[in-house]
Amino acid sequence: IETRIDVTLFNSRLCLEILSDPHRRAAMRDSHLLVLTVATQETDGFRRFLRSAKHFNYTIRVLGKGETWKGGDYMSPPGGGQKVRLLKSALEDIQEENKVILFVDSYDVIFSSGPKELLKKFQQAKHRVVFSAETLIWPDRHLEDKHPHVREGKRFLGAGGFIGYAPNLKQMLSDWSGADSDSDQLFFTKIYINPEKRVNEVMLKFEDGRVRARNVLYDTLPVIVHGNGPTKLQINYLGNYIPNLWMFETGCTICNEDLRPLSGLQESEYPVVVIGIFIQQPTPFVTVFFERLLNLKYPKNRLRLFIYNQEYHHEPHVRTFLEYHESEYQGVKLIGPEEDIDPETSRDIGFDMCREDIDCVYFFSIDVDVVLKNKDTLRILIELNKPFIAPMMSKPGRLWTNFWGALSADGYYARSEDYVDIVQGRRVGLWNVPYVSNIFLIKADTLRTDLKDPDLFESETLDADMAFCSKVRDKGVFMFVTNMHTFGRVLSTENYQTNHLHNDLWQIFENPVEWEERYIHENYSKQDSYQGLNFPCPDVYWFPVFTDVACKHLIEEMEHFGQWSGGGNVDKRIQGGYENVPTIDIHMNQVGYDKEWHKFLLDYVAPVTEKMYPGYFTRAQFDLAFVVRYKPDEQPALSPHHDASTFTINIALNQVGVDYQGGGCRFLRYNCSVTAPRRGWALMHPGRLTHYHEGLPTVEGVRYISVSFVDP
Repeated sequence: IETRIDVTLFNSRLCLEILSDPHRRAAMRDSHLLVLTVATQETDGFRRFLRSAKHFNYTIRVLGKGETWKGGDYMSPPGGGQKVRLLKSALEDIQEENKVILFVDSYDVIFSSGPKELLKKFQQAKHRVVFSAETLIWPDRHLEDKHPHVREGKRFLGAGGFIGYAPNLKQMLSDWSGADSDSDQLFFTKIYINPEKRVNEVMLKFEDGRVRARNVLYDTLPVIVHGNGPTKLQINYLGNYIPNLWMFETGCTICNEDLRPLSGLQESEYPVVVIGIFIQQPTPFVTVFFERLLNLKYPKNRLRLFIYNQEYHHEPHVRTFLEYHESEYQGVKLIGPEEDIDPETSRDIGFDMCREDIDCVYFFSIDVDVVLKNKDTLRILIELNKPFIAPMMSKPGRLWTNFWGALSADGYYARSEDYVDIVQGRRVGLWNVPYVSNIFLIKADTLRTDLKDPDLFESETLDADMAFCSKVRDKGVFMFVTNMHTFGRVLSTENYQTNHLHNDLWQIFENPVEWEERYIHENYSKQDSYQGLNFPCPDVYWFPVFTDVACKHLIEEMEHFGQWSGGGNVDKRIQGGYENVPTIDIHMNQVGYDKEWHKFLLDYVAPVTEKMYPGYFTRAQFDLAFVVRYKPDEQPALSPHHDASTFTINIALNQVGVDYQGGGCRFLRYNCSVTAPRRGWALMHPGRLTHYHEGLPTVEGVRYISVSFVDP
């Protein structure tokens, strides 16, 4: 038998070529060609193989369906003999002398061109059987010296794909009598290195042509792309595009295939989902996380919650959520910090909650640092109908996301060629990736079959998330990430401190987007012009800046600190130690909030100042920024005075008529009073020269205001 090596397989230097003309593809069917493959179960890789075969109109016959696989795997050689047995048996039924058989793996193979080009290259090889070639010898390195040397290209035989005439393949397999667990690679290698059964010189065949993948090392355009062993990650990357799954002209061509629409279903018909919530470290905005969980557009009576909380600090947040909302869900299981269960075990327990529940259809895993902005996220992921899928999450202003496009040689992060385009939305679709974290949806059937093993998150060398993704990959389950919608972001938790009452107030540096959404008034952005502001008095500007939550948190933070000044003239907190017009107050620097307050003034007050006072630029410097408390029996009012500032910001922190009666501010020179300050709104007015003013008496309740003397 003449056996010849032809490089038509994947190697580490294969790169992607996206064609500009979507019509330049072969779709011609040739009756002489039959593709045989072995697939004992229908995996994501097998479905990808069939999709590419259908795209090019290949005739496929699948061998071994329903059999138990006994041929080992690439992680534990030898193996593969079961494929040889099945192929030998199938060839016995093929009688045509001119029938060309292509035998390929299916889980890690995609077609990149059609039968016409494949047959042309085979015929040009002028040999009866052509194998693919590999860089590495496997499984017996001792046979290396027996392989003929080649002028260029790869030297060793690969058993993952070969093509030949049926009679010659029958003859080649006639000596096979091995077990299913024996090595197919070794069997074919021994045939190849036998001088009596191969040609004298190994030639590498390179053809110019129209294909979807380019081997830049040899400048070839392969018909079949095979990513076996450790190169499976790279075949997954190429499989996002080949054949024509994603094009610049068309975008994603398969994103709307095989969907599971939920529209039109009754609530009782929605699939049951177990939502796993994992709190493994002190995390900002946990209260907001639960608010967003409540707002998911999915029937709560079809949701079951598994909550793992490792942090005592977050127990009040979890308890409050469950106190008010536990009854809305189909069921809740809570593991608290007192149970002393490690994070890896907790995730396996969460999976088991879904595996053991016959009604569970999906497990939706969410870490508490996920900001789930899109209320339709769960519906979108379910409708995409993948065994494993994650929504892309990012961090504002950074290229960080919850997925990796590639892995380095040691299994850690590496940037794929398309990563930045995906993150920045220049390529939109579904992407098979080697790693996801923080949030994903997985089918219960997948957990009960491919991922049924315990300790999926355990590893002696890898972090839990990396260990999990490694095991998912090893089981042949594709991890998809989608960026077809904007889903949300992931919080920064590295520097989160828990030594305050409302620690989220301090997140203006670490998580500025979330801080703004939580604490800045929804109408603040409307103050983008001079005409957009209110003028209750001459040169006094009034604009919304704080949410009710911000006002509440500032008041509670100051009362929790509790060290209010006595209201006397002697004040050691200020330079000189003497206050002409004292108030009962707490300074921002007393609670460690001076840097955060300066950031707030720069980002949210300075832009308004520059619109209201054209030509004046402020650096938002301040000597004094404080919260004042007015009470009828303590300090109800403040005598007339000028402020030691270029301009002053006065923010009402609670509501007149609800929290207190009276109060307000009177500008004496203009005989103009603001007697109904709105909670969260700021009064801005000049300080030391024109706007002589006084604080009007609070006659009932307690009034709180935040005052900043800016640019003293």
